[in-house]
Amino acid sequence: GDGIARENSPFINSAEMDRGNMYEGKNMALFEEEMDSNPMVSSLLNKLANYTNLTQGVVEHEADEDSKRKEVKVPRMGTFIGVYLPCLQNILGVILFLRLTWIVGTAGVLESFIIVFMCCACTMLTAISMSAIATNGVVPAGGSYYMISRSLGPEFGGAVGLCFYLGTTFAGAMYILGTIEILLTYISPSAAIFKAEEAGEETEAMLNNMRIYGTCIIILMAIVVFVGVKYVNKLALVFLACVILSIIAIYAGVIKTAFDPPDFPICLLGNRTLSKRSFDVCAKFTESNNETKTTTLWNLFCDSSLLNATCDDYFSLNNVTEIQGIPGIMSGVLADNLWSTYSEKGSIVEKKDQPSVAGSEEIKMGGLPYVFTDIMTYFTMLVGIYFPSVTGIMAGSNRSGDLKDAQKSIPTGTILAISTTSFIYLSCIVLFGACIEGVILRDNHLKIASGSMTVRRHADNLRWLCLVVSLFTCIYSLTGAPRLLQAIARDGIVPFIQVFGHGKANGEPTWALLLTAGICEIGILIASLDSVAPILSMFFLMCYMFVNLACAVQTLLRTPNWRPRFKYYHWTLSFLGMSLCLALMFICSWYYALIAMLIAGCIYKYIEYRGAEKEWGDGIRGLSLNAARYALLRVEDGPPHTKNWRPQLLVLLNLDSEQLVKHPRLLSFTSQLKAGKGLTIVGSVLQGIYLDKCTETQKAEE
Repeated sequence: GDGIARENSPFINSAEMDRGNMYEGKNMALFEEEMDSNPMVSSLLNKLANYTNLTQGVVEHEADEDSKRKEVKVPRMGTFIGVYLPCLQNILGVILFLRLTWIVGTAGVLESFIIVFMCCACTMLTAISMSAIATNGVVPAGGSYYMISRSLGPEFGGAVGLCFYLGTTFAGAMYILGTIEILLTYISPSAAIFKAEEAGEETEAMLNNMRIYGTCIIILMAIVVFVGVKYVNKLALVFLACVILSIIAIYAGVIKTAFDPPDFPICLLGNRTLSKRSFDVCAKFTESNNETKTTTLWNLFCDSSLLNATCDDYFSLNNVTEIQGIPGIMSGVLADNLWSTYSEKGSIVEKKDQPSVAGSEEIKMGGLPYVFTDIMTYFTMLVGIYFPSVTGIMAGSNRSGDLKDAQKSIPTGTILAISTTSFIYLSCIVLFGACIEGVILRDNHLKIASGSMTVRRHADNLRWLCLVVSLFTCIYSLTGAPRLLQAIARDGIVPFIQVFGHGKANGEPTWALLLTAGICEIGILIASLDSVAPILSMFFLMCYMFVNLACAVQTLLRTPNWRPRFKYYHWTLSFLGMSLCLALMFICSWYYALIAMLIAGCIYKYIEYRGAEKEWGDGIRGLSLNAARYALLRVEDGPPHTKNWRPQLLVLLNLDSEQLVKHPRLLSFTSQLKAGKGLTIVGSVLQGIYLDKCTETQKAEE
């Protein structure tokens, strides 16, 4: 009304301005927030065509590189395209396809449900705290680092930011290892460079293959990111479709088992599972033309093919049987998979409630075709392996500058994405336990069936979808991690990493990319997905813990600038989330937790020692001021008791012509008088007018 245009700011809600046009032209609107002023289905399709899974910083860098392109106004994204889909794509990953079935078989349906529920509750509480922080202002490039550093100060921000960077980098290594495992175990086992010559050497051969293929892939991925991730980003919608199709395929496969279970035979000797890589007929002997012939399986357990040969004691006492590995959802196998079956490394995978006669334990079983566990399993270890599958909740908050209404989209999209993925994980636990035999679930690399993927049995082409999903998630990690390190380096709070703030002319973090690829190579040299997953779990949990702490501190301090648009938060929820993150760190691995805390503590003390010059009005400084104010008010309550008396000295010093203390021993004498306690106020007098002596005054004060 005053002729001045309304300020366009993310802090001003424009809902009132658009209320008059709310119902204008609402034809076939699938998602209200995705529509333009004249919404049609084509508007949503257009947004999907421009879908990107990259953060705003990456998009800006790639846009700057092409200086000749025309200026086009990019439409702002809404909740569905801008937050929900990127979060969904980042949360659902390789753990779902490669390890969830194994976790269900090892921990049982009930304990698996507890594991998933704890991890999902942790991310949900963190998302509530993150939503409060993100809706208190715009979160630029840096995401979680920016939130923590501006809320808890540069020391905490630098320490946790670098830990989150390490977690994101190791996540890239984990996705690469998952990609290779899918390729060599389920798609093309013949592509392996190292092959096991004897039984029991499969694990070592696989680790060496992981290292060779992983190094090649990390070099290729680094080149792709360096050349320009915008070319890969053109396929972002394809990668998103792969994620959604793979989830649909799992449910479709489960439904199919209800009326047409797949033919998936499993060979058992007594209650012990046999690997069919060494034989084809699941029987001791066969009848042909009224003649009994021994099989290849007989030759593996006996010293000759004759019926009177000397055989393994257990082989002689027990029958060979064949059962269906995927009996279907109506088979009642859920009751057998309810309870946990933890085991030592190298123990035989056995079927529960199957008749078995114990044989002699003196005979070595190394060369026999049994299926052995390749890792020691227990509850806390499974928590550490599973937790990376619920990370990725920061994808929406990292792109607040690209959103039409970040104050509404970030909380709604993130919480809906976590709710959706939690439902997927929890339902998959029950469905896997109700469809598949426990011996298949507990066989980590599916040695039972010569490398046929468990989940793939629900949908034939799922293995290719999993491969594409893992590759793109790896590229996303290698794209986001260098920019996070660049944001920390450009803040200048950690001096020794400032070189990583530089890059190409358009701002691409070249040096940070090289460091990221090097650290990622360390994870690849470890070569075991089950060993890398707990490491990145520590770093992500530490980051989430401090996000919750930041929200709790800001809420309790009631600082004037703490006014989140997201109202459904409370400091008790943040404190509960922080406690759950800390508990999960020690549940996963107490020694990894101590190492992660030691790394963060060393970085914290280093930043504190070097003197963090940044002043962001953080909550820790606010806590100090509140504590000082509270203490001063308490001091004035009454005269101090004799026991609490401390000396308070006023020292008047003379300065020389260079504004240095003329008698420094006077300060030493003062220190001795008060024995290191009490309070000393030091002063000096300069003759002249203050405005004329301003420089000398500052020098004297220093």
